[in-house]
Amino acid sequence: MSVERVLHHFPLDPASRQVRLALGEKKLAFAEIQVRYWERPKAFTRLNASGMVPVLVETGSTVEPLVLCESRAILDHLEELHPIPPLLGSDKVERAEARRLLQWFDRKFEYEAGGFILHEKMEKRLLGLGAPDMGALRQGRDGLRMHMTYIDTLLADREWLAGKRLSLADFAGAAHLSVIDYLGDVPWGDFPAVKTWYMKLKSRPCFRPLLADRWPGLTPAPHYDDLDF
Repeated sequence: MSVERVLHHFPLDPASRQVRLALGEKKLAFAEIQVRYWERPKAFTRLNASGMVPVLVETGSTVEPLVLCESRAILDHLEELHPIPPLLGSDKVERAEARRLLQWFDRKFEYEAGGFILHEKMEKRLLGLGAPDMGALRQGRDGLRMHMTYIDTLLADREWLAGKRLSLADFAGAAHLSVIDYLGDVPWGDFPAVKTWYMKLKSRPCFRPLLADRWPGLTPAPHYDDLDF
C-alpha cells in the first residue's frame, strides 16, 4: 500500500528543517504546505492544537490519516518505519549520543543562542514588532559562539557529531545553524572544523531544497547557497 505524505512546515523553522532533511536522506517523497504558523490558521491548529510546525500527515498506511505533530514525534516515526538508511546508528553508544544532542540543540542551543537571533532578526519582522533589540541580539551571538566552540570540541575527534556515522544529531545541528546562516550571523571563519562539517552536510542532496528556501522580506546572506563558501 502506497503512503502519501504532506508536510506542513515553515521553511525557516529549524524543527521543520530537521524533518525535511530526514525525509530527503531517506528518499521519502512528500508534498509540502508552508504554514504562517504565527497567524494560527484554523485548518492547521485543527491538526496540531499547539499551533507549532512541523506536522506530517500520512494517508494510505491506516484507515484514518495519521497525523504526527512536531519534530521529535515525526523523526521517531520515520526512523521506526523507514530504518534504511539508519539515522540513529546501530551502535548503542552513538544512538544515545545522537539522542542527547537532539535534545541539546532543540532546547539548550535554542534557549541560549538561536532563539535570541531568530526572534530579533526574523520573528520581529514577520510579526511587525519593530527593530531588533541589540542587547538581545548580542546575547544570542555570544551564545552562538559558545555553542560553536562546543561543536568544535566534539568534532576534534569525531567524523560526525555523535560519532563515526551521520545521524539525526547532525541534521539537528545543521538545521539550527542553517537558519542563522540564512540571516548571515554564523562566524564560520573562527570555527574551521565546524565549517568543514557543515560543508559536508550542505553538499548532501537532502540539503538542496533548504538552500533554495526564500521568504518575502527576508533576503539570505550572499554565501547562503554557496557550497564552497
